[in-house]
Amino acid sequence: MCALLRTRRLLAVGIAAALAGTAAVGGSVVWVRATTASSIFSAESVPPEPVALVLGKLVSPDGTPSPLLRSRLDLAKQLYDRRRVQAILVSGDGGSRPGYDEVTAMKRWLVEHGVPAGRIVPDPAGFDTYASCARARSIFGVSRAIVVTNSYHLPRAVALCRHFGIDALGVGDDTGRGDWWSWWVGTAREQPATALAVWDMLVRPAPPPGGQLDPSLTDALRST
Repeated sequence: MCALLRTRRLLAVGIAAALAGTAAVGGSVVWVRATTASSIFSAESVPPEPVALVLGKLVSPDGTPSPLLRSRLDLAKQLYDRRRVQAILVSGDGGSRPGYDEVTAMKRWLVEHGVPAGRIVPDPAGFDTYASCARARSIFGVSRAIVVTNSYHLPRAVALCRHFGIDALGVGDDTGRGDWWSWWVGTAREQPATALAVWDMLVRPAPPPGGQLDPSLTDALRST
């Protein structure tokens, strides 16, 4: 009987913990989406801002951007062509492991598709969304930007940029749905990732400053 009671208590505790976790994730997602909804636009309707912040995604071993990353880059190019932005900050993993470099692949793709190299600035230490947004503000001095990513990722990215003092708008791409498996995986992981982002905004310290501001983005804006 005692063993049965212990089992029931453990089961009850497990169920309560699962329900609490589900509520935390759900509440975080609802809060982030609600607070960023008015700042999300289409490429045609977004107001102009100085900078597009393009968040990195997987590249293949030969440096080819994945379909989801290509869709982000194409959207950034559209914003540049429409004169919605003057410069593009590409932020991603620029070498955390040998032979892997998202930002070089991102810049190369944009240049190959007609964006002047001088208008593109790489941030090779944007290892996650939190770091990309933090560094855009603390290292590159961004105060206003259009965040560019896939639509399922956009509310979290806008919320994090705002957390660091960037007056951020967001434009999200939906064409990446054609890569249905990557899109489904990304959408599924976005729910717990949003809850983690809310936790990070509450307790995680900002990455340490890297010294003086990097002037490359300011130089790119001055060249326009």
